[in-house]
Amino acid sequence: MREPVKDREAMIAKMTPELRPGRFVFCALNDLPLSTAMRDGAICLFREAEGVSVLLPVDLAEAEGLPFEMPMCQITLQVFSSLAGVGLTAGFSAALGTANIPCNMIAAALHDHVFVPEDRATEALAVLLRLSASA
Repeated sequence: MREPVKDREAMIAKMTPELRPGRFVFCALNDLPLSTAMRDGAICLFREAEGVSVLLPVDLAEAEGLPFEMPMCQITLQVFSSLAGVGLTAGFSAALGTANIPCNMIAAALHDHVFVPEDRATEALAVLLRLSASA
């Protein structure tokens, strides 16, 4: 496995954002039971004090009858960023904020994943590509 990137400028320069296929939604289950379909189909589960938040493909959330706010698209940053790195999230969220594009991010062990509204995904990708090129 390659060495994780820790330097802020290097993480931004090497982030290589990629728009992934699919449409996803964040759902709060609270008191609702977690079905096998949701557990197996979830992109992410996070246990919060109030209940379980899940990130699901839109079609699965609809099939389960779950309420959700808006469909989102996933942009994966291809840089292998260090968990101890400082500034990557601040850099891309500031750039998206300046463009008035909301974002929700999930930092995993190998990559960071940015979820943006479906109708702004292409624009968000362009913002991140410009940010990376300018670093």
